[in-house]
Amino acid sequence: MAAERLNSILSHLSPNKNGLSTITQKNADDIVITLAIRTPLCKGFKGGFKDTSLDFIVYSLLKKVIEKSALDPQVVEDICLGNVSDGKAAYMVRAAMLAAGFPVTTAGSCVNRFCSSGLKAVQDIANQIAMGSIECGLAIGAESMSAGGDRLEKPFHPDILKVQDAQDCMQPMGQTSENVGKDFDISREAQDRYAAESYQRAERAQKAGWFDDEIVTIKTMIKDPKTGDEMEVTLTKDEGPRYGTTFESLHKIRPAFPAYGDRSTGGNSSQVTDGAAAILLMKRSKAVSMGQPILGKFCGATVAGVAPRIMGIGPSLAIPKLLGKFNIDLNKEVDVIEINEAFASMAVYCKDVLQIDHAKMNPRGGAIALGHPLGCTGARQIVTGLSECRRQKKKILLTSMCIGTGQGMAGLFVNEQL
Repeated sequence: MAAERLNSILSHLSPNKNGLSTITQKNADDIVITLAIRTPLCKGFKGGFKDTSLDFIVYSLLKKVIEKSALDPQVVEDICLGNVSDGKAAYMVRAAMLAAGFPVTTAGSCVNRFCSSGLKAVQDIANQIAMGSIECGLAIGAESMSAGGDRLEKPFHPDILKVQDAQDCMQPMGQTSENVGKDFDISREAQDRYAAESYQRAERAQKAGWFDDEIVTIKTMIKDPKTGDEMEVTLTKDEGPRYGTTFESLHKIRPAFPAYGDRSTGGNSSQVTDGAAAILLMKRSKAVSMGQPILGKFCGATVAGVAPRIMGIGPSLAIPKLLGKFNIDLNKEVDVIEINEAFASMAVYCKDVLQIDHAKMNPRGGAIALGHPLGCTGARQIVTGLSECRRQKKKILLTSMCIGTGQGMAGLFVNEQL
């Protein structure tokens, strides 16, 4: 480890112009991921988690973290939950972690940056480790969209509404998707063709078992909507993929937001979904000393702001900003790219503007086919992306998502399980 620490010091003193060689070095102070798992993603209001509260989803996943990591829970110093819709989430994560087996000495918190909350939680834990505040932490992203959404209940103060960009923060997400479609001429056909590909990729991945090493089995209760009777179910796979989906079938679906436009539909927009994902982080030196497997390295993450009315284009600004910090070429050096498919409009825009090779982008399908549990997605993308990197035996993973009210976030990772 002394040699690795020396390399770390030298890399700071003499930055290598070749960004790829710098981020793929292994140094004692690297922030690494030793566990990355998730629940199945279940259809909101009618799927496997429809009758399961957020606290139980988090509790169930935390128990799996302890089981899968074989780590003494006392080693984990902080747990950060990314969640969007539940104002009581901070209570829930604290109670759930104590019930799952973490000691009272393990702290807990909750963060909310809308659809990037899961990645924000990872960044929060990673930054604490890097600064020496803690040595080991757990980031979770979780959402029960069946329990309700995050829409504003009343307008902002009149003085705030005098500023158009501030007023635009109230626009429904569907309206912002139609804005992107119209402003940048993303046709209904282009959106439906993109969505069909997402469904077909997810179907192919699920049938081939590519998701199996990501997902942990969860047992919960479900109510029969007709009788009200409860029964135990074992959830093992994502419910979003619709086998046999084609461009032709999607093109028949009526617009979902007719008040704002006619290009976004229930078929080319992300699904309402429940689910959770967990990322365990620590310094490389600690992982090695404890015999923990190192799945990957967290390099960094950043955010960027855009006009709220076209919030979907956020990744097109966040990605270049992040890669510029590490001197990484998007198309030559990044192997797998996970961009959240909030809507096909923004996915097509970001793909085209950034000139991304579509084969590298969401190879297992994205949120259109798998679902988008708001607070979970930022963590789920890391779990899926690292798994895909392992399958392909590739190194560099980039994740990104648009964020309501006009933002984008992106994260950079190195897979070390080749």
